[in-house]
Amino acid sequence: MARRKRTSLVLEKAVRRAASINSIDPSLDLGNGLTLPAFSTLIETMRTKENAYNSALSSLDKLYREMLETEGELADMTEHMLMAVGTRYGKSSVEYGMAGGVPKNQRRQRLRGESPTPSNEQSSFVASVESKNGNKPATTT
Repeated sequence: MARRKRTSLVLEKAVRRAASINSIDPSLDLGNGLTLPAFSTLIETMRTKENAYNSALSSLDKLYREMLETEGELADMTEHMLMAVGTRYGKSSVEYGMAGGVPKNQRRQRLRGESPTPSNEQSSFVASVESKNGNKPATTT
């Protein structure tokens, strides 16, 4: 999904205000640097920066899509490399394990209905119960 481009409400308001002030006097000078040409220059600076920002987002989106595509290619080649090592040396070989695979003779076969977590790692239940006299908490597992 492409990143959302930015539009400045302040910029739109400034453009409308500049058009209105221009109808009063195109060379209006209100003192303290508040001139219509200075105002117009700042409006153009903001417009340029907003366009640059939105262009950068588009470039970033393109780079992100290219990166995801390359990542997919890398995942495929990673799998192919492991499969090729398994084909050349066998899936029970030391080399297959060195390449990151689990050698066939070291795989654990799960029984039907067994959970993927080892059964010896049962979750423990710990509860603190205050005794009747309120002195020592009792813990159960």
